[in-house]
Amino acid sequence: MLLGVAIQETWNFFNEIYASFQERYDVSTFKTRTWNLPIFYERVNQSLFRHDLTKFLKNNDVVFFEWASELLVSATHLPKVCGVIARLHRYELYKWADKVNWDGVDKIIVVSEAKKKEFLERFPSQEGKMVVNGPSTSLEKFAFRPKVFSGDIGILCNLSPRKRVYELILTFYELTKTNANLHLHVGGGMDAAYQDYYYALHYLVKKLSLTDRVTFYGPVTNTREWFHNIDIFVSNSYSEGLQVAPMEAMASGCYCLAHHWHGADELLPAEYLYYTSNDLKEMIERFCDMSEGERNANRQLMRSIAEKNFDIKQTINKINQTVKEIALDAEARYGKK
Repeated sequence: MLLGVAIQETWNFFNEIYASFQERYDVSTFKTRTWNLPIFYERVNQSLFRHDLTKFLKNNDVVFFEWASELLVSATHLPKVCGVIARLHRYELYKWADKVNWDGVDKIIVVSEAKKKEFLERFPSQEGKMVVNGPSTSLEKFAFRPKVFSGDIGILCNLSPRKRVYELILTFYELTKTNANLHLHVGGGMDAAYQDYYYALHYLVKKLSLTDRVTFYGPVTNTREWFHNIDIFVSNSYSEGLQVAPMEAMASGCYCLAHHWHGADELLPAEYLYYTSNDLKEMIERFCDMSEGERNANRQLMRSIAEKNFDIKQTINKINQTVKEIALDAEARYGKK
């Protein structure tokens, strides 16, 4: 079976899935050609793009769009010649969804029940095509290796306002007034669209005299080792699809807490979710006051949640079932084999 893959954004949530595709199918990846001469630059590149995407669709039985974004918009406004699967994470729902011709998509994979509900509020006619199959992580890569508690709090994300790192620093400042042993670890690079936010975070830490208590790591390449230095991992966002970093942290042996963004209850049980900064402060203090035995029980619970709900092998199996289903349909509809 010929499977095409179309992806423009990050591969961070897709590498293991892509590797499984390569094991099972004849896989090709869409690549955009560009005309670099200044004469008719835009017109020629648009023509090249349309030509190449049309050919790519015709040459494959099924095309898998890892992000329901710009490439999907273009593909769904071309003649339908193959099976089309789109995986919608989060941001596409707000930037691209209204531009997609969803009638040209055969299966829509969303990452959470919350995102499915939100999608169907806007596109109710697409309900029969929807599959909930959330992101996940490698339980082998992120091995359970909890450390002796030393008060290390962590957050790992792009440094943008949606992640609310600024507010977490303010909560951490309140915590330091009564606990001198805590340290905040901030992993993640500057978001090019929010450079002012990046500098505001550093300024805040300096003004609150937290320079020795807050560490900025920039982009973290070895996340596996980074998580093994963290006791408490915090997801402080106001909006997520189904965030992968807490899954990796849970698998690694971190105690995890999350702001109650829409869908967070699919990530963690209610007792590990909070609304206000005061709630978060109390939950962190409660964990700090536990015995090491109680902490270990909570860490083991986190690992159990990851094993039950966020094993990448389960995600891969479900996605491949969807691909096979659409491939059979494409064979019947378009004569593809």
